Amino acid sequence: MAKAIGTKKTLLALGIAMLIVSFGFMVFFWGKLSISAKPTNLIHVACVGDSITEGSGYPAHLQAMLGDSYRVGNFGVSGSTVLLNSDTPYMMQPAFQKAKAFQPSIVVIMLGTNDAHEITYQSIENFQASYKKLIAAYQELESKPQIWLVTPPPIFENELSLSEVNLEQGVIPQIEQVAAELDLPLIDVNTVLMDYPEYFGDGVHPSSEGAMLIASEINQAITSNSVPDTGP
Repeated sequence: MAKAIGTKKTLLALGIAMLIVSFGFMVFFWGKLSISAKPTNLIHVACVGDSITEGSGYPAHLQAMLGDSYRVGNFGVSGSTVLLNSDTPYMMQPAFQKAKAFQPSIVVIMLGTNDAHEITYQSIENFQASYKKLIAAYQELESKPQIWLVTPPPIFENELSLSEVNLEQGVIPQIEQVAAELDLPLIDVNTVLMDYPEYFGDGVHPSSEGAMLIASEINQAITSNSVPDTGP
């Protein structure tokens, strides 16, 4: 009798072990199916910019709008400028290299707010040369991305020494000129946000509502135009 009971316990233990192993194989199998079901040829969108890109949340809103066929990367750097002869030129930041390593299909550049700083603006005559150098660095990538230039949001009353006059009369006209000379598309979020000062608590950085408007404009521009083939 004792031997029979021991045999039953052994068989029961073996049965349980087999069930555990079988369950493990099922989890692995379904996990593989889930992974393979995810898109493999995602369209990479690199959001290049300053603190408005880094901290406003617009890249996250853009990701939600574009959907699962896209992967949006946030490569914003607080305080960064287009101008190379400033304290924080974007091209000298680690995010610049990370954005290139991202091998984007689309690059969205929204810089210029910090170039309107009272001190930085003293070198504004170098803006176009610096901007073209930044653009060229992305155009030379193996992924051959589309480049979208974006006018920065308006600057309202602030305590950051950022000048709306410098932005509107100096920075934005030069961005527009570069876009025209290089035949690049331009997204004008400046005009869209001009009537919403309430979205800028400190006069410079947009709220979530402002970020949503930025993302909406960029989403509309991207999805209304063809994007490069991302390969097989």
